[in-house]
Amino acid sequence: MTIKLVVRGFTLNIISAYAAQESLDEEIKRRFWEDLDEMIRGISHTEKLFIEGDFNGHIGAMFRGYDDVHSGFGFRDRNGGGTSLLDFARAFDLVIANSSFP
Repeated sequence: MTIKLVVRGFTLNIISAYAAQESLDEEIKRRFWEDLDEMIRGISHTEKLFIEGDFNGHIGAMFRGYDDVHSGFGFRDRNGGGTSLLDFARAFDLVIANSSFP
């Protein structure tokens, strides 16, 4: 789901996403990432973008190799879904702002 708001001259795009669970077929996961990719490419670089959701992956407690998108705040070990999320964030020059609330 995506919502576009114009506030005081700024255009904000808010995307709510729910990724396929780790146990589902790889084709379903691939289509999710392709659809999200297409949504983001349709947003002008002059507009603000916020993506929130459940990406069904663990980015892990260590940012190993992803310090440009991950601050090290997370838990557990990284899994395939977490790696996909980190790679996606890097591809679009995004950052992961918060992966969990204590």
